Amino acid sequence: MSTINYDLKKIKAMAFDVDGVLSPETIPLHPSGEPMRCVNIKDGYAIQLAVKHGLLVAIITGGRTNAVRVRFEGLGVKDLYLGSSIKINDYNDFKNKYNLTDEEILFMGDDIPDLEVLQTCGLPCCPSDAAPEVKAASMYISHKNGGYGCGRDVVEQVLKAQGKWMNGEAFGW
Repeated sequence: MSTINYDLKKIKAMAFDVDGVLSPETIPLHPSGEPMRCVNIKDGYAIQLAVKHGLLVAIITGGRTNAVRVRFEGLGVKDLYLGSSIKINDYNDFKNKYNLTDEEILFMGDDIPDLEVLQTCGLPCCPSDAAPEVKAASMYISHKNGGYGCGRDVVEQVLKAQGKWMNGEAFGW
């Protein structure tokens, strides 16, 4: 397992794509045609803990399903950009809303629609099964695939670097 080569104490916010990052890249389709997603429980634990510790967390996804909204609102995420067709616009909205600098933001994406954000944010990250172009633009490539703990990997490293892992809020949901 590798570690992120970045001053993680600078990170005030994290933003994530969903499909291919917080859920696997292959998803079942409901008979109605709605895409269904699997989520990783350890990713969810880490995200809610980050929120409890005051880190800003955003979801920036092209997906539009209500299940995604319910999942991440349930984890305490307040900034949800669903149906994001041009992700850099929503990234900039999130950044400006909280007066953040690019250097204070970690973004994790896996495919071409994520590239502009990855090329702009301070800490571009991706899962191990990301597209080659995304890997080339990322400062950190997780050892975990999308949907299988890559979110937990980066959140845990940030919280540990900031002294916020395994203390206080860690033992409750």
